[in-house]
Amino acid sequence: MEPNVYILILLIIIILVGSACCSGAEAAFLAVNSIRILELASKQKPKSSANQLLKLRKHLGRTLTVITITNNGFNIIGSLLLGVYGALIIKSSLGLTLFSIAFYVLVVLLGEVLPKALGTRFSLQIAMFSVPILRMLNTLMRPFLLLIEQLFPVITAENEISTDEAEIRQMAKIGSQKGFIEADEAEMILKVFQLNDLKAKDLMIPRVSAPSLDGSSNLDEISKLIISNNSPWWVVLGDKVDKIQGIAKRENLLTSLIKGENKKLISELCDPVDYIPEMIKVDKLLTRFDKDHKGVKVVVDEFGGFVGIIGSEAVLSVLAGWWKE
Repeated sequence: MEPNVYILILLIIIILVGSACCSGAEAAFLAVNSIRILELASKQKPKSSANQLLKLRKHLGRTLTVITITNNGFNIIGSLLLGVYGALIIKSSLGLTLFSIAFYVLVVLLGEVLPKALGTRFSLQIAMFSVPILRMLNTLMRPFLLLIEQLFPVITAENEISTDEAEIRQMAKIGSQKGFIEADEAEMILKVFQLNDLKAKDLMIPRVSAPSLDGSSNLDEISKLIISNNSPWWVVLGDKVDKIQGIAKRENLLTSLIKGENKKLISELCDPVDYIPEMIKVDKLLTRFDKDHKGVKVVVDEFGGFVGIIGSEAVLSVLAGWWKE
């Protein structure tokens, strides 16, 4: 009698452990952060656990099918075997009923509820630990899986890792509320997205307000103007308003004055012009500033006409929160 009881206990343990492992793995795969997996996979070798986990997560439908089949194997087939074996030991119908109720409670608590809670809490660690076993089960069940996938093609759909602006905004907001990132960092993230909503024409200084100089003038003639006006950049114009000869930096003009080069023409002291369309998005404009390291650009309309100037500080003012509509 004693060995039979030990075998009964061993069956109970096997069923509970198997069910718990499947439930925990299922919860972990559903809860694990795909971005975190991708980050780990990019830092490790191609055959590492993180890369294998990324592949299993990509084919999530197939992976969950393997887990479900295994879990039902423990819960259904294991329970049937346990019921038959328990009936041989427990002769009383009342005792068998109580045993079945007790086993059901154990399966719910130890085989489902607790493992899923742990799987959700430690999703990455449990998912990584489950990779070798799931790969082996995937190989063993391959013929059966191919048949199921033919019957239910939705299982074969790939789970691509992707996100969008709305999701990142929400993540930044939640991260700030939970204290995972600083409030000013979250605010900066939201301002970066604002750059895509703005165009150069929204931030530029209009032509009528843009500081300009006549290219045919010499330093002596405009010396008082550049000393009294703190504008860092000046548009150097030719004989027509749309004929721009270049951009003069105030710092360079003052340097030339100090050196006594008063007779030099403004057109000789200006830098080449970099034109941008007024409809260019500000995020792309920021990239242009970063590539050529020029601090100011001339904004033109669809016909190539001069409509204003914009400096890198205008874009930075949006990120800093100084810009107001």
